[in-house]
Amino acid sequence: MTNTQENEESTAREQSEYAQAEYTAASASDNPSTGEMQLADRGALRRVAGLSTELEDVTEVEYRQLRLERVVLVGVWTQGTAEQAQASMTELAALAETAGSEVLEGLVQRRDKPDAATYIGSGKAQELREVVLATGADTVVCDGELTPAQLTALEKIVKVKVIDRTALILDIFAQHATSREGKAQVAFAQMEYMLPRLRGWGESMSRQAGGRAGSNGGVGLRGPGETKIETDRRRIRERMAKLRREIKGMKAARDTKRTRRLQSDIPSIAIVGYTNAGKSSLLNSLTGSGVLVENALFATLDPTTRRAALDDGREYVLTDTVGFVRHLPTQLVEAFRSTLEEVTDADLLLHVVDGSDPLPTEQIKAVREVVTDVLRETDSKAPPELIVVNKIDAADPVTLTQLRGLLPGTVFVSARTGEGIAELRAHLSEVLVRPEVEVDVLVPYTRGDLMARIHSDGTILESTHEEAGTRVHARVPQMLASALVEYAPSA
Repeated sequence: MTNTQENEESTAREQSEYAQAEYTAASASDNPSTGEMQLADRGALRRVAGLSTELEDVTEVEYRQLRLERVVLVGVWTQGTAEQAQASMTELAALAETAGSEVLEGLVQRRDKPDAATYIGSGKAQELREVVLATGADTVVCDGELTPAQLTALEKIVKVKVIDRTALILDIFAQHATSREGKAQVAFAQMEYMLPRLRGWGESMSRQAGGRAGSNGGVGLRGPGETKIETDRRRIRERMAKLRREIKGMKAARDTKRTRRLQSDIPSIAIVGYTNAGKSSLLNSLTGSGVLVENALFATLDPTTRRAALDDGREYVLTDTVGFVRHLPTQLVEAFRSTLEEVTDADLLLHVVDGSDPLPTEQIKAVREVVTDVLRETDSKAPPELIVVNKIDAADPVTLTQLRGLLPGTVFVSARTGEGIAELRAHLSEVLVRPEVEVDVLVPYTRGDLMARIHSDGTILESTHEEAGTRVHARVPQMLASALVEYAPSA
């Protein structure tokens, strides 16, 4: 065989192997889940790196769309331990990376309270400017909510864009919102945050001609008019009013769906927890659904409701809510009020905790604060809480031992490996209220809808088929028992 023939056969084999591999990959992705498709779409859109945002003259910039590339973090340590301060900065770094940035450096200053002028003081601000120059950073992220004056003063010193923790979280929410309601809620929160922080200098502060100014007016009839920044504020307020009406209409639709679920007598469980604690992964493990799962903060924002079945066959509803974080911006709590109200009507709160976090008790405290605020606003009674410690496969055994002592009755699971999921299902069967009324009825064959409700909402103890219908001895919820009264033999 000649060398030419060998090369041709080798090339043919390589092409065949490549085509087979390509076919196998295509076959494997023939039926991707909804979450996998969303994750692919999210990965296809990444921020452009290498675009400098250094400000030559701050006074020439009116508004800047948030764009993160290379950032330096700065925080003020006012209370708590050094470990808590370090955890807060680590979380800020994770937030910045989720927003699409590269974290270069982090600075923490010990102070009794943040500086009223520049947040970190003039001396530390000059040191921060030197760090920015040395690292080539184009953005400074502050671990706190800065006033408009603090943002302006610090920006003038460091000569690069300065944003705070609130703006960073709002930017992540804007990236990850997918539903119409979620986008409206995020837009409302952003405008509420931006309204007092509008800035303008030079030409942008010029006034429009007032009233009868111009050729038709005369001396003394020309009003000062309205500055451009005032016009922008008015437009933002009008937009906020429109969004508020839209969110109110969406809340009515959500309340209607929630009312239907409550009327069905199917137990409702709301999953709450810290961001990236594994709520969506746990939802997938319990229900077999394919919602979006990503190792990132605030990966999913829109509440997801799925049905599942207990070991005894009873159905229940799981609702995954938006994740929480320390110092969650008040704008977001207000905007996502209708979403967070899912917890008020739940029969059980499934509180998911990240067992691999250095300070899991701090996560529990932050989540409970937000849940308490929502319950207080709606004047609702707190539902029972079941704490589920997730990610035990990645957690420190010493931390897990401490949590078992601090949190009796807690279930320890790993949504990734499936460890502990069976124990969680068994625990849910015990915690969820069993049907309370025992009935013995003869259901006509024409009422298949009632038989379906008995199967889904109740527990059948005995059933036989007779000439007139199905004789059923079962335990069912009170509302269903009321609908079955007319089919009781005594009736």
